[in-house]
Amino acid sequence: MTRLDALISQAGEFSRSDIKIMVKKGRVSVNGQTVKDYSLKVSESDNIAIDGKTIDTAKFIYIMLNKPAGYVSATEGDKNVIQLVPQEMFRKGLFPVGRLDKDTEGLLLITNDGDFAHKLMSPNKNVVKTYRAKIERPITDADIEAFAKGIVMRDGTEFKPAILRPFGENSAEVEISEGKYHQVKLMFAARENKVLYLERLAIGGLTLEPNLKRGECLRMTAEMLDRI
Repeated sequence: MTRLDALISQAGEFSRSDIKIMVKKGRVSVNGQTVKDYSLKVSESDNIAIDGKTIDTAKFIYIMLNKPAGYVSATEGDKNVIQLVPQEMFRKGLFPVGRLDKDTEGLLLITNDGDFAHKLMSPNKNVVKTYRAKIERPITDADIEAFAKGIVMRDGTEFKPAILRPFGENSAEVEISEGKYHQVKLMFAARENKVLYLERLAIGGLTLEPNLKRGECLRMTAEMLDRI
């Protein structure tokens, strides 16, 4: 159980002082009953409303973003991905889980749950990320074999074995189980090939929702989280 003012403040829309004033003025109800005590003990299962509008009081939020090119996977600076989160989903402390390069598009998760992000990005978890790449030249059998063995760069950087599946003309899908900086681009560069376009399609069993347009967000359900 949590104090009423603390639970409402989790939504990030009102300050604790504003909430106390609204409660005293009778603008807040719990399960349909107006309350005047902002220290009242409540839970996230209670229906809490301000001026008749139900407030989303969940502590943690999990958001799927179809990231467009031109946005950085950061919480500050010009054109960062947090700016794409609509107001109704916004929470204090939101951050992207891992990162996509500025020019890379596709599936990016945003949350305020640090434990969730740590578990998802931990190298020990081996969560597979699937990308679609357009490249300068066609994939060869030697490229597929090299990805499958793992690639060592000239500077000594090592990339774990990955699955490379060519399709169409100068296109491929890549599955990696780690997320090092510029990994997909560097692996192709080691094979003297260049990535012209990159999009993340999936994280684990969670795929980018087909109807989610570039730059749009949706709030993830428990079922979606279970797919990761």
